[in-house]
Amino acid sequence: MKSLKFGLIGTGFMGKAHAIALRSVGTAFPSVPSPVLTSLVDSNAERASSLAKSWGFTRSSTDWQGLCTDPDIDVVDICTPNHLHKEMALAAIGAGKHVYCEKPLALTTKDAAEIARAARAAGVRTSMGFNYMCNPLIELAKQAIESGEIGEIFSFCGNYQEDYLSDPATPFSWRCLRAQGGHGALADLGTHLINMAEYLLGPIASVMGSMTTVHRQRPDPGSGDMRNVENEDIAQALLRFTRGCTGTMDISRIATGKKCGLTFEIFGSKGSLSFDQERMNEIRVYKTSDDDKLRGYRTILAGPQHPDYAAFCPAPGHGLGINDLKVIEVKNLLNSIENDEAIFSDFDNGYRVQMITDAIYESSNESRWVSTEAAAN
Repeated sequence: MKSLKFGLIGTGFMGKAHAIALRSVGTAFPSVPSPVLTSLVDSNAERASSLAKSWGFTRSSTDWQGLCTDPDIDVVDICTPNHLHKEMALAAIGAGKHVYCEKPLALTTKDAAEIARAARAAGVRTSMGFNYMCNPLIELAKQAIESGEIGEIFSFCGNYQEDYLSDPATPFSWRCLRAQGGHGALADLGTHLINMAEYLLGPIASVMGSMTTVHRQRPDPGSGDMRNVENEDIAQALLRFTRGCTGTMDISRIATGKKCGLTFEIFGSKGSLSFDQERMNEIRVYKTSDDDKLRGYRTILAGPQHPDYAAFCPAPGHGLGINDLKVIEVKNLLNSIENDEAIFSDFDNGYRVQMITDAIYESSNESRWVSTEAAAN
């Protein structure tokens, strides 16, 4: 397996997280050759140059188109605002590059479908930034479900709640614009939850959605003038899965006190699973087969017995962090390229997630159940 040369576009929160992962993956997983950090692109030349030096990239520029067509680049890594993903991804795919893109894949189902089709036709490998599903305990939950350990699945209860826009005085940003952020809380947070639900339980067949904008205006960061918020603060949905179970989702960017409130509970005939991302190194398991006197939730701590944890720490209970999940995500992408095999969170999954977000939006507008497949038409 050769060392692949990466070009990274974007130097914000997620750009830094990707840079950390790219530099760490070869240390955590010695079987994976360390990526070569080749080029860093930002719209600000001075910032790009400064961060390229501190992050370990060979060179920097403001030319993302040039990066996408650079014959010296193997993988294009996109960490830009949502509305830029489509053009950048298509340019990279057109140049025969593998592509690693933060979520959401695009602003609409039509655009996401175009990107996914282009990647399949070009035969390149892709990965989406759905890092939370890389937690070793999420894989443990999936195994418990698939093995029948908690029996027939009855229902899924999922939440992703944060409070980064709970203060109405928080300035307006691109996240509040439909043309740049797409759906609001649904695109920013809900996409993670949707992807997680389908990874664990399979396809979501139909949805009944509700979208609410609580803070309808926010001050412009420059002028201070009030600007209209164009997307939702809260998204909620009822779900029907293809496997026959039902579910709910509650997504909010104004949930006071919540910092990374990605949670789910899955209820089955023989037990249940409960997970909270704010306590990401533990999962709670309930078994109906336990003795009556001792029946109750047990807390399982992440440890080296769970896949990928041992790459970071030999002792259980010491814990992983969000950047470690990004390292696992990069490892999965590199293995996908080496083996020429698709991974779960590739552009086809990004397309699926966009179909479901658009179906929730359509359902909210029309006050009816909407098939997720119908959103593709």
